[in-house]
Amino acid sequence: MSASRLKILVYSDDSTVRQQVIIALGRRPHPDLPEVEYVEVATEPVVIQNMDSGQINLAILDGEAVPAGGMGIAKQMKDEIFNCPPILVLTGRPQDAWLATWSRAEAAVSHPIDPIQLGEAVVELLRSRLPAQA
Repeated sequence: MSASRLKILVYSDDSTVRQQVIIALGRRPHPDLPEVEYVEVATEPVVIQNMDSGQINLAILDGEAVPAGGMGIAKQMKDEIFNCPPILVLTGRPQDAWLATWSRAEAAVSHPIDPIQLGEAVVELLRSRLPAQA
């Protein structure tokens, strides 16, 4: 993982959802973390292409996206990519968090997006992937 910049993939067929995520997190979700670069994606094939590249540190997938929902994509990525980066799924409502568990996503945040809840979840997931500081 690059210590100079982290790459977060943000998938949704709705550009306003992608923008809400990016605005909520900002360029640096936490002062202890490197700056973030976002990869905005609107289609499943481009998600797979980017995830296969090995350059993504975290994926945020919209579970409400159509035609391919984020939970199905998350399950596929966890099944197919060795050492898959952490995945956060955006669910339609808090009660859908159990579906995110089925998808093997490490975290779930429900719509409407709460910037504080999203930020806390993202920081925790990114820290889990950073090498230990000496």
